[in-house]
Amino acid sequence: MAQEYDLVILGGGTGGYVAAIRASKLGLKTAVVEKRELGGTCLHRGCIPSKALLRSAEVFRQTKEAGQFGITTSKPELDFLKVQERKQSIIDTLHKGVQGLMKKGKIDVYEGFGRILGPSIFSPTAGTISVEMNNGEENEMLIPKNVLIATGSKPKTLPGLEIDGEYIMTSDEALQMDTLPSSIIIVGGGVIGIEWASMLADFGVKVTVLEYLPHILPTEDESISREMMKQMKKKGVSIVTGAKVLPDSTRKEDGISIDAEVDGETRTYKSDRMLVSVGRAANVENIGLENTDIVVENGVIQTNAFYQTKESHMYAIGDVIGGMQLAHVASHEGITAVEHMADGDPHPVDPEQVPTCIYSSPEAASVGLTESQAKEQGYEVKVGTFPFQAVGKALVFGESDGFVKIIADKATDDLLGVHMIGPHVTDMISEAGLAKVLDATPWEIAGSIHPHPTLSEAIGEAAMAVDGNQIHG
Repeated sequence: MAQEYDLVILGGGTGGYVAAIRASKLGLKTAVVEKRELGGTCLHRGCIPSKALLRSAEVFRQTKEAGQFGITTSKPELDFLKVQERKQSIIDTLHKGVQGLMKKGKIDVYEGFGRILGPSIFSPTAGTISVEMNNGEENEMLIPKNVLIATGSKPKTLPGLEIDGEYIMTSDEALQMDTLPSSIIIVGGGVIGIEWASMLADFGVKVTVLEYLPHILPTEDESISREMMKQMKKKGVSIVTGAKVLPDSTRKEDGISIDAEVDGETRTYKSDRMLVSVGRAANVENIGLENTDIVVENGVIQTNAFYQTKESHMYAIGDVIGGMQLAHVASHEGITAVEHMADGDPHPVDPEQVPTCIYSSPEAASVGLTESQAKEQGYEVKVGTFPFQAVGKALVFGESDGFVKIIADKATDDLLGVHMIGPHVTDMISEAGLAKVLDATPWEIAGSIHPHPTLSEAIGEAAMAVDGNQIHG
C-alpha cells in the first residue's frame, strides 16, 4: 500500500537529514530515503572521518615536537589501526545521534534506493517515489506533496586513472586504508588534495602533489595559496604546479608511476599509491529525473534561489546542484527549501556570506570575495594584513606561521572579504562570517574588543591595518 507524505527527501546526508528535521518542526509529515547510512558522505566518507585522521596526524606531529615545549618523550610510534578505530568510533557515535534525531522528529526512514516516477495511478503528476528496499522486500511506493532531491555527489576521476582501491584511490578508498604507504602521489591540489597532503606528511608519508593549474587552492585568495604552498613545502611535501597528467600513462609494478607534462616536457613520478582528488560529480543518474521536467545542465540540477526545480513541487539541494559543495551549505539550502515549500519567507543562501574552511596544518579559512574577485567586480580595495608572528597566543601555541587578511571597499568601507591561514582559523572565521552578515566595516570589527592573549587579536589588528592603524605591526 502506498504511503502519503507532505515531503519525501531523496538522500539522508547532511542536507537531507537537516531538511527533514526542519520539515518535522514545521509540522510536515516527512520521510527520508537513504540507500546507505544516514549522515551521508560528510559523516561516513568525508568531513568527519578525514578530520578525525587529520587530528591524529596533528597529535603525532606535535608529540614529535614536544621537546620545543620542554617535554622529553621517547620516540613516538604510530598505530594506524588504532587511528582508524578512533575515526570509526566517532562516526558511530554521530551516526547514532542522527538516527536518534529521526526518531525524535517522527521522521520515517526508508533504507533503499529511491527513484522518481512519472504520472501514474498513484499521482497525476510526476513525483511518486519507488523505493527499492535494501532488505529485498517489495518496493515501497511513497506519494509526496513535495520532493527534495539531496542525493549528493561522488569523487571524480580522470581518463586512464581507473580506481582499483589498491594502487589508485579516491578519498573514499583512502579513508579505509589499514596501513599507510611510504609514498603517495596526489593528483589535484584543491582543498581535499591539500588536506590529505598535510595529513599524510604529518604521518610521515612522502607526498607529491600534481596540480594542473598554476597554483594550489585555486578558489582561495592568491596570498593564501602562496602561504599554503610555502608551509606544505616546509613539511616536505613536493608540489608540482602546471602539471598535466597524461592519460593512460599509469604503470603498476612495485608501486605506481605516472607521466605528467610540466613546462613542456614529460616527467615521470613514482610512488607506492596514488590518490585522485580532482573534484566531485553530482549523483543525478538513475534517480528518475527523465520522468520529470527537471533541467540538468553541466551535470547538475538547475534550481531557482529557493532551490525549486522546473517542477514546482520538487526541490534540490547540496552537491547535486553544484555551487559550493559544502556540508554547511547543503544544510542551509535544505532549511531554505523546506521553509519555501511550507509557504514561509526564507532568505536565500548568499555565497558571499558562506565561510569556507581547509583543515590542513596550517588551517585556512575565508568568507567573501578574494582580492582579485573584488577588483574584477570593479571595487577599489584597501587591504589590511596582520601576521600571527606578532600574536602572543600564537607564539605560546608554537604555531605562529600565517596571517589574517581583510579586504574592504575603499569608497564605502564595506567589508568585502576575510582570509586567514594559521592556527585554529577554521574556528575563528565565524567572527568574520557574522561581520559579513551584519555588513560590518573594518572599523566596527576593530571596535569589538578582542581579549588578550587570544588568536582572535589577529582579526582586530588586521581590521585596524586596513587603514594603517594596527598597534603591534
